[in-house]
Amino acid sequence: MREPLIMGIDTSCDDTSVAILRGRDDVLVNLVSSQVEFHRPFGGVVPEIASRKHIEVIIQLIDKALEDASVRLEELDAIAVTYGPGLIGSLLVGLTVAKGIAYMRDIPLIGINHLEGHIFSVFLSFPELKFPFLSLIVSGGHTELVLVKDVGEYELLGSTRDDAVGEAYDKVAKLLGLGYPGGPIIDRIAKGGDPFAINLPIPAFKGRTLDFSFSGIKSAVYYYTKGKEYRVEDVVASFQKTVIDFLVMRVKEAMEETGIRKLAVVGGVSANTALRRRIREERIEGYFPAFAYCTDNGAMIAEAGYYRFVKGEISEFNIEVNPSLKLIE
Repeated sequence: MREPLIMGIDTSCDDTSVAILRGRDDVLVNLVSSQVEFHRPFGGVVPEIASRKHIEVIIQLIDKALEDASVRLEELDAIAVTYGPGLIGSLLVGLTVAKGIAYMRDIPLIGINHLEGHIFSVFLSFPELKFPFLSLIVSGGHTELVLVKDVGEYELLGSTRDDAVGEAYDKVAKLLGLGYPGGPIIDRIAKGGDPFAINLPIPAFKGRTLDFSFSGIKSAVYYYTKGKEYRVEDVVASFQKTVIDFLVMRVKEAMEETGIRKLAVVGGVSANTALRRRIREERIEGYFPAFAYCTDNGAMIAEAGYYRFVKGEISEFNIEVNPSLKLIE
């Protein structure tokens, strides 16, 4: 029996991505068109620019994906697409195009939660990983600690109360004049700094919680650097160490609370080399997707779509974008 061919489309933020997946984990092609150069002058993503750029490239990207994978449009068994969360204009581009293809070819349409896509990205690198496991979603827009029991069965253990971790990286990088996006820049510069040079505070909460907060760490960096000389490498190394200390602390607490020792770290910040090294040093059974599947990509959407497809969970054509979509309603 032929393995299903799933096209995955993601236009949740500023990357346009199209992938084609055969079966559960055979990625035939995963194309990403980055918009970083267009947003860099503004120090962050401009929604109007993002949606316009998606419109300009998405059809070309779909055509190239089909060509590179040697797949004809009529051979697709389903098309999976992100319908939230994300930027409303960006989401509309991807969903509208996906609906058009699905209607034209009379194939199933599968709406995918972007966060579920990140969770399932780990299976592209570790198809042998079994449920249940913990998933730490760390990206520019999200920081969530989730107990993944099965496909569609999730328990939110903790989330950020303010900035997402990737957002904190971007803001600290902007504060120090380092450029955009901040995550890769800080990760690189921190290698030349002393992570113990500055004592930055880890947030404390009243009562027992697995929630996160990063605005206080960011503010501490601001006040430390205000009106004084400092070594940038030491500041970013100390900032990064504090953030990772906090993440690891919450992971260990979640493991104690749930008794589950397997951890999938997903999302753009999962590409951070210091975070990967620290998880190994802590002897945590950690699973990180390949770097290509850390940031937003169509392959992870196709992967989540595959699991939904084999369960017969198909979306109606009246599905609409939901910029504030939650993983657990």
